Amino acid sequence: MRKKVQYTSTGEVVRKKPLSKRIWNHRGYYLMFLPVFLFVLIMYYWPMLGIRFAFFTYKPVGPKTFVGLKHFQSMFIDPLKAPAFWQAFKNTLELSIIKLLITTFASVIVSVFLNEMKNLFAKKTLQTIIYLPHFMSWTVVASIFTLILSKSETGMVNGLLVQWGIIEQSEKIFFLADKGWWRPIYYMVNIWKETGWGTIIFLATLSGINPELYEAADIDGASRLQKIGYVTMPALANTIITVLILNLAKVMNLFESVFVMYNIAVYDVSDVISTYIYRQTFNTFTPDYGFSTAVGLFKSLVGCVLVLVCNYLSKKTRGRGIV
Repeated sequence: MRKKVQYTSTGEVVRKKPLSKRIWNHRGYYLMFLPVFLFVLIMYYWPMLGIRFAFFTYKPVGPKTFVGLKHFQSMFIDPLKAPAFWQAFKNTLELSIIKLLITTFASVIVSVFLNEMKNLFAKKTLQTIIYLPHFMSWTVVASIFTLILSKSETGMVNGLLVQWGIIEQSEKIFFLADKGWWRPIYYMVNIWKETGWGTIIFLATLSGINPELYEAADIDGASRLQKIGYVTMPALANTIITVLILNLAKVMNLFESVFVMYNIAVYDVSDVISTYIYRQTFNTFTPDYGFSTAVGLFKSLVGCVLVLVCNYLSKKTRGRGIV
């Protein structure tokens, strides 16, 4: 096979130095890159060797035993483990996708509202107030809403419902332990915490809209709502699709927001794959790390498929992939 020859713009042959020589000449850059490279290897790739435990029975006491695909069979068809696993898998998809759609919709509405504000001081103040919840940890957020929704004297919501005569004192609702209320509360908390941060991308898109489009709409006699419908929203459409596609790849990573808000009374509607793995590992007297690893491996494979699907969709809509 003939070696490919490269030419410069003047027609001269490009003569590359040997690889070892090029590395030595740029040794300073490679030395600066080395710590990052080692960090990635140790923190991201070394733990991947633990995937082999998905095919072993590995408990805190006793030797590990090779069992092949037994853990995956237990996960999918075992009458004791499969129902909880499939419920967690279903909850993961439902909670993640609905949360994504709701928070994206809320971010679009808020960003359009902020973009329409003419008072710059009021706009910046409102932006800051909306952004602040994003910087609070989920533990703090869960603590705040647990107090607000509590049945005790500190429960503001129950107190108002009793005061307005909607419910009796003995009928106070424990919202976070009620299967009918847990998901609406979870979505509401996510909107409160993440909407402000999500508006950043949409506001950046809105700031790039050509003002002449609005001027042309004014000349045509368009109202403010018509300008939003025929100028603003079409300009946002591509960004909305891109945000949805990019976030769809992360739907399997749901953990912290659920973990700090759920409890045993609402497992049926709140337990997700990551919390299921956590409970199988740390809430069991003699955990089987092999089974937990098998569930984690399945989760990673589904996440990988979603990334590939999203990459394909991204190429179709944006002309370039995400990976």
